[in-house]
Amino acid sequence: MRLGPPHKLALATALAALAAAGLIYATVAVLRSAAAAGNEDASGALVIVWLLASGALFAALRPLADLLLRAPRQLAEETRIVVADSGARVKPAGSGELRALADAINELAARRQALEQDVAAEIARAQASVEADRNRLAVLMAELQQSVVVCNLDGRILLYNQRAREVLSAGAGSELVGLGRSLYAVFERSLIAHALEQVARRLAAGEPAAAEFVTATRAGRLLRVHLAPVAGQEEGSAAGMTGFVLLLDDITASFETEGRRDALIQSLTEGSRGPLGNIRAAAEMLSSYPDMNADERSRFLSVIRSEVEGLSGRVEHSAREYARELTARWPLEEMRGADLIAVAVPRVAGRSGLPVKTEEVDESVWMKVDSFSFLQVLCYLTARLRDEYGVNEVRLALSSDGDHACLDLAWLGTAMSTETVMNWELDPMRSAGEETPLSVREVMDRCNGEMWFQRKRASHRAAFRFLLPLAQARQQAGAVPGGARGSRPEFYDFDLFRWSEKSHALDDRPLGELTYTVFDTETTGLEPSKGDEIIQIGATRIVNRRLLTHEVFDQLVDPRRPLPSASVQIHGITPEMLVGQPDIGSVLPAFREFCADTVLVAHNAAFDMRFLQLKENSTGIRFDLPVLDTLLLSALLHPNQESHRLEAIAERFGVPVIGRHTALGDAYVTGEVFLKMLPLLAEMGIRTLGEAREAAEKTYYARISY
Repeated sequence: MRLGPPHKLALATALAALAAAGLIYATVAVLRSAAAAGNEDASGALVIVWLLASGALFAALRPLADLLLRAPRQLAEETRIVVADSGARVKPAGSGELRALADAINELAARRQALEQDVAAEIARAQASVEADRNRLAVLMAELQQSVVVCNLDGRILLYNQRAREVLSAGAGSELVGLGRSLYAVFERSLIAHALEQVARRLAAGEPAAAEFVTATRAGRLLRVHLAPVAGQEEGSAAGMTGFVLLLDDITASFETEGRRDALIQSLTEGSRGPLGNIRAAAEMLSSYPDMNADERSRFLSVIRSEVEGLSGRVEHSAREYARELTARWPLEEMRGADLIAVAVPRVAGRSGLPVKTEEVDESVWMKVDSFSFLQVLCYLTARLRDEYGVNEVRLALSSDGDHACLDLAWLGTAMSTETVMNWELDPMRSAGEETPLSVREVMDRCNGEMWFQRKRASHRAAFRFLLPLAQARQQAGAVPGGARGSRPEFYDFDLFRWSEKSHALDDRPLGELTYTVFDTETTGLEPSKGDEIIQIGATRIVNRRLLTHEVFDQLVDPRRPLPSASVQIHGITPEMLVGQPDIGSVLPAFREFCADTVLVAHNAAFDMRFLQLKENSTGIRFDLPVLDTLLLSALLHPNQESHRLEAIAERFGVPVIGRHTALGDAYVTGEVFLKMLPLLAEMGIRTLGEAREAAEKTYYARISY
């Protein structure tokens, strides 16, 4: 039978009274026994009696202490959570009076929650148009092909789009670009400062203010940068500016192409001077001395012949190189095959003057093609069919075969030889007044396609069949890492305009203004000092009190040692999943970049930090950033709770636990729990990083070491 609080109280009181009576009785009995035996020193026996009695009394009074002390304290702690979060509820426990009080608190919380929901609904309706604008901006920024970055005057990134993330982080990890990060991790500070000075000077002079420069990123990309000011006036800001916008063009490929083209022209012009001079000199000698003997004439003619052959070879080489540059110049586009045929029909008919019909067009086929050049191929081949074989009608058909789209240019009647087809493929295309140095084969090579001639004797039909690669599902360039959550990238936070690096003394900074990296590790075991290794690091960021679920670090690590089966059962990471993954020496530099200029947050951080610290000597990477531990903060906020495990804390705060025992999943939960803790810490008077660290280090759990 389970006893209720009143019965526990009565039982504890009875047991305490019984223990006290037993103590008195035993004391008297011992004294009488000692007196009867003539032994006046009974202190030893009394000590034993008192110890036994004290133990019995402690056991009897413990339920009483839980009832009168622990239960009210737990209720007080849970009530503070309800004050901060009206969705939370206290657990009725203790005496009947405490249970009634808990019910009353829950009722008040429910009414407050209902009122808050009404207010939230009103706010949601009022902000509907704002949210629509945010969505439009999100779509625009995500799909914009030009790279855009907006910063405040301290160089902190307030907005960026996916394209900027790709360009600025190429080859160095995605950790260089993110909300609240410093732009100077990518660009030289002096370069931006010089551009801002130019802009400020032009603003002061009333001139259009913008600056342009070309620079290279750490990853070796060459960028043309257009810097424009964000208008505004704040205390201490430069004239008329609160920040600036960068528009970035990646000119790496075009610069290399133009360089090769310049070298080609240079080679053609400089390399021709000498031969042309020799030819001119030989021609003048032949002209000036018409009566020279046969040997000398032959020698001069040989010089002219040799130099002309050399010039001819050089020109042909230059022509081939130019054609190759043209081949590589344009990227392929993904388009629906039916649309290509719809464009081709009037264009080919107009160029060739022949009727063009369609048959069996598969509407579902998408292909990758340089549509402009491919239409030139269709026009060119149709014109030659008309001119050389008297074809009076062509037909276009589209189907798919495996990984390729099959586009047929067919006609009735005349077939042709393989040699003729090869000649047509290799000749530069000229038709209807259009000329291009490209051949059919070069266009097909550009499109990663093939072409051949085929004939169906039964139907008296012949056709050119073009195989073009099917368009794959568009790969999300620079897609968010696998664990990222949410449907809309969190790529801007204009509240950061008010953030100033001038107050960047971390210990004195308010907790709500800091940028955090919340992280977790999965390991081969629980003993870092005995050789266990990290096998996964997951991290996300908190900027301006927002958990950025799209700016994450999620990386498996090859531990270079066997993976115990017991650990596999916990985190689900198998040895096969670690094959081909980088080792910790390659991962830690990228993770350190991700953490740059932030405060680290982890649950039971001592465990994770020990793994990182043990790698300092071998990798040279130091994680000397400030650290906050949600385990210690929980013990600080709720010292009377029985458990400070991450699941228990999440349950107290109403945080859903998803992806537990995956590094990134635990980092998400830790981050959301940490955000719930911030207002409770503020209520305790803990508002800065220094105050939080000092208070947390005084808790019992701060003594844990690994």
